[in-house]
This record gives sequence, C-alpha cells and structure tokens, in this order.
Amino acid sequence: MLTINFRDFPLTTGDRVLDLGCGEGRHVINVYLHGDVTAVGVDLSYRDLLTSRERFLPFAQTVADKQFYLQQADATRLPFADHSFDKIICSEVLEHIENYQGVLAEIERILKPGGLLAITVPRAWPEKICWWLSHEYHQVEGGHIRIFDGKKLRREIERGNFIFYKRHWAHALHSPFWWMKCLWWKTQDQNPLIKAYHRLLVWDLMEKPWLTQTLEKCLNPLLGKSVVMYFEKTEPPLTPPSKGGGINTLPPLVVEGTNISPQWNDHVRTKTPPLFEGGGREGVVGGNL
Repeated sequence: MLTINFRDFPLTTGDRVLDLGCGEGRHVINVYLHGDVTAVGVDLSYRDLLTSRERFLPFAQTVADKQFYLQQADATRLPFADHSFDKIICSEVLEHIENYQGVLAEIERILKPGGLLAITVPRAWPEKICWWLSHEYHQVEGGHIRIFDGKKLRREIERGNFIFYKRHWAHALHSPFWWMKCLWWKTQDQNPLIKAYHRLLVWDLMEKPWLTQTLEKCLNPLLGKSVVMYFEKTEPPLTPPSKGGGINTLPPLVVEGTNISPQWNDHVRTKTPPLFEGGGREGVVGGNL
C-alpha cells in the first residue's frame, strides 16, 4: 500500500532515494522496483528493518544499476554527508517523533539542491476522531504523539529551502477501518465487523478492483486518512564552505565495508542489518547480528 504517488514524485535513472522511517519497507522496496536507482531505507527499529530485508529478498535483481540498502539510525542524527540524496520520502513518521523539527533539519541537510521531498502525515480531522474514540490509540509505545495541521506543517517546511508544488490525500477507505478499531480497541482482534472490513481492504490491495479503487479516489479529498505533500529544495544562499566540508568537497555516496556513506558521524554507529549491494547481493556485517 503506497501513500506516495510516483507520478507526482518521479524517479530518474541514477537517483539516490532515501526512505526515512522506512518501517517494514513498503516505499523503499517500491522505489527499488520503480526505477534504476539506489534505494536506501533508514529506520530506528531493528525489527522492522529485518522485516524489510525479508520482504525485499523475493524482488532482488542482479542489475548493476539497481542497489538496495538498509540502515538503522536516528532520524534526527543521520549518518550521511550533506547533499547525499536526490529524493527523500518521509511517510507517516513525523507524528511519532518528539523532535520532528530536528528531522526536518536533517532532511534539508542531506537533500541535494533541486532534490524532491515527499512528506505524509495523518490528516487532522480523521486523526482527531481516532484520539476521541480511544486513548490507547495514541498512548501505545511508538504511537502518535501529535496531530498535525497540514497547512501549518506545509508553512513550516517552506520556511526552509523548500518550495511546495503538490498536495493530495490518500487511503480514504482506511479511515472507517481505524475508527472501528479505536471504537472497539480492546476487542478489535475478535470483532467480526473489523475482520470483515480488513478482508475488504486486503482484497482491494491485492486485486485492485475498479469499484473500490474508484470509490477511494472519489472519497480521498473528503475522507483521506493521510495528507501527502511534495516539495522541491531550492538553492541555498551562497556561503563559504565549512572546514573540511562544503558542497564541492564532499565525496560521493559509496559503500565502504558496511557503511552507506563514507562520512559517518561517530555518535551514530549503530547495529546494522545485512546490507544489499548490486541489485540484491547480501553484504557482510561483522558482529552486528
């Protein structure tokens, strides 16, 4: 289930694309499949990264122009050099993070001038209903800690070096599903109505029937659970490069051993799942697993 629309977020051959907060891999794997690019998934959850790896393996290709990497890291302290990526996806992440401004600052740092950014967060009014129906919904470990106003978030991102160019909504059919889960939170696993609705969503995802696909497109502007916004990073004001750095002195994003980027911050050396290189060849990570 994709939230990003690649028609609004086009990939170009050779792009380095980061899925920041990749979770179990839905976007980073689709980025890899969508074009001849380097797809990099980063998440704080080691367990989710292992799931991403397992889900990726059936799609691995021995194609030199495709590469796939996974890395465990803190989104507020990313282990990548400045201007490392052509495009960045951050989907359904910011609502989980206390210091989301730190995440936005890191995105601005590592995205190249002229690069594209896709941000998605839960839409405010469907999210408010979930919070009203269930305190547990937003009090579980790793759950949502804030409700974003989409327009305010857009203005906050635009105050950086970003130009907004497109917005849409997604997953209208999922809003009623989550309302039901919140209403019957303690018995949701046994509730027959929730089970039936879940089967409908799975059928829609796997078969993509015209009826539900068309219905969701019509309902997204009204009921869409997620708001999706796209930005382009502008050229920053000209300033002298910092000592040992600067746009013109940074090395390219390459793999050295198990590192995705040759410029690592010493405070972000974390346990790393096996990486994938050259279209799916599993890299070696010594002593991390």
